[in-house]
Amino acid sequence: MKASSIPSQMAFSDSFSLTYPHNPCPGDLIEVFRPGYQHWALYLGDGYVINIAPMDGVPSPFTSAKSVFSTKALVKMQLLKDVVGNDTYRINNKYDTTYPPLPVEEVIQRSEFAIGREVAYDLLVNNCEHFVTLLRYGEGVSEQANRAISTIGLVAATIDIFTFLGLFPKRQRTKY
Repeated sequence: MKASSIPSQMAFSDSFSLTYPHNPCPGDLIEVFRPGYQHWALYLGDGYVINIAPMDGVPSPFTSAKSVFSTKALVKMQLLKDVVGNDTYRINNKYDTTYPPLPVEEVIQRSEFAIGREVAYDLLVNNCEHFVTLLRYGEGVSEQANRAISTIGLVAATIDIFTFLGLFPKRQRTKY
């Protein structure tokens, strides 16, 4: 990573404290455990990550709710400790056996190109996990989104079956 890309080269001890015991390497996927979902970032080095944050008009204390309604996100380079906040995280390169990671230099170069850009956002097909896996593997994947899509499909199919069996009565249309 170019030295100019990171705002001042900080000593490792300044970036992390003992409250961040993990030792991520540049290009590692970082899974942050938020209430009800996981946020994803990609470690760049020197305590910094790249991630996306929804932009559409909901106040920031409601970030998780905000992502449901957003259609745009901003690519940000931030300190890992600021992204994690009071939540917990882990290094999770879980797709490495399915998708070979790109060379770290390429991952960092792709990341640097994206910082500060506005990108399309969709919770189910283009979210924070899709974004960081696209940087690491060259392919955007999200197990979290796939589970949500499967759940939505299962609920819809269940309603259809119940309606077919007469367990959910059909609405009667009123003629005026």
